[in-house]
Amino acid sequence: MDSPQKVVDHQPFCLSLKCFVKTLRLVVTVASMIFFIVAQAPEPYIVITGFEVTIILFLIALYMCSLDKTMRSFFWPLLDVINSVVTTLFMLIVSVSALIPETSTMIMVGGVFGFLTVICTVADCALMCQKLRFRPHGPYQNRSATDVDDS
Repeated sequence: MDSPQKVVDHQPFCLSLKCFVKTLRLVVTVASMIFFIVAQAPEPYIVITGFEVTIILFLIALYMCSLDKTMRSFFWPLLDVINSVVTTLFMLIVSVSALIPETSTMIMVGGVFGFLTVICTVADCALMCQKLRFRPHGPYQNRSATDVDDS
């Protein structure tokens, strides 16, 4: 006799709020980097924003390919939260540094977009923390010996 299969209510990453927030974060960070490049801002501004763009692209690709569910050796939500905190600190420093001295308009616009990146990153971090706090089940839940089916 066949046992009934569990129906998994799984929403694809592309249709989730997490994807929307990460994509918005990517777009705003790329805009900030473009303004810094066009204005020929100091190299640390460009390098830090470029590094953040690379990390965001990596995380989006990771979630789109469902590698977070395949590679269970890492606790991906925690790494995502740590990345959001580090990104917030770096982009806040870059944005404040870009806005404090009297620089060109393009560098100031890049700094404003950097602040928007900080806001998107805080929203992303809050979304991940909320998911970890209220719904810790899913692929990251530890399974006990009683959860194993006897099939």
